[in-house]
Amino acid sequence: MAHPSSLVFVTAMLLGCSGAQQHHAGEPDRAQAHADASVAGGSAAIAAAMRGSHHSAGTADRDPYRHPVETLAFFGFTPTMTVLDVGPGAGYYTELLAPVLAKNGLYLTTNWQPPSTEAEASPHHWSPYEGVRFDALLRATPELYNKVQVIRVDYHAPELNLDGKADMVLLMREVHMMKNWKTLDTWLRQIHRALKPNGILGVEDHRAAPGTNAEETVEKGYLPEAWVIGKIEAAGFALAGKSEINANPKDTKDYPNGVWTLPPSFESGPEYAPADARDRARYTLVGESDRMTLKFVRVAHKAAR
Repeated sequence: MAHPSSLVFVTAMLLGCSGAQQHHAGEPDRAQAHADASVAGGSAAIAAAMRGSHHSAGTADRDPYRHPVETLAFFGFTPTMTVLDVGPGAGYYTELLAPVLAKNGLYLTTNWQPPSTEAEASPHHWSPYEGVRFDALLRATPELYNKVQVIRVDYHAPELNLDGKADMVLLMREVHMMKNWKTLDTWLRQIHRALKPNGILGVEDHRAAPGTNAEETVEKGYLPEAWVIGKIEAAGFALAGKSEINANPKDTKDYPNGVWTLPPSFESGPEYAPADARDRARYTLVGESDRMTLKFVRVAHKAAR
């Protein structure tokens, strides 16, 4: 359960940012000031959620690498949005976004259909086992997560059925997975349909060296930034900005097991076996991967390049 003082602070920030305002012609400064205030309020609310006792130790340890306040502010997050978080993993962003959006926004996320038999233990992303653990996270703290809407998808052939509902869609370290599963084009079509006109697509992913081949680097979890931008723009989005918030120059991107060698996976042994103590210490000094952080805006398909 979240610390009471944190929840009060989050609620106060939500209430302070939820009032609708009319924007009249000739008042662009007021409109921009309101937008800036809403984003600032969202940042304060996310920061408060990070301090809440519900923010579990395993995920909180990643805060210095993931920079959630700065990343979401760059995307333009506000607490009144409908946000779709595709592939929530262990729930890092769920722990931060769901409580903040509970009052005046809506947090949507994807997950597998619950398996009919016990899911086989697996460390890999987008596995039924991971999906079971995510469902357990939501059930464990209903006072925080009972307003979360889970969209059950087949990750091999995803469908969202969310026509024009979302203000923002987040792909946090998901594009390389979609590329590896050969579903990226399908996902981008579904996301384009799910977003409102001018809705925001926020992307964070492991960045390959410039000029490298996406077909080769994606097997190690990395993608060239220019390739990602071109692919997403061709699907009906316009690049609205790039940020180095999640850059890491210590990442040499030449590990046998790719990005999964680094924290938090630490799979540096043969066949992606867990790292020994020496390797774990070595890769802890590197930190999490070098990542691109990209903001796109939905445009009509006919305007796509």
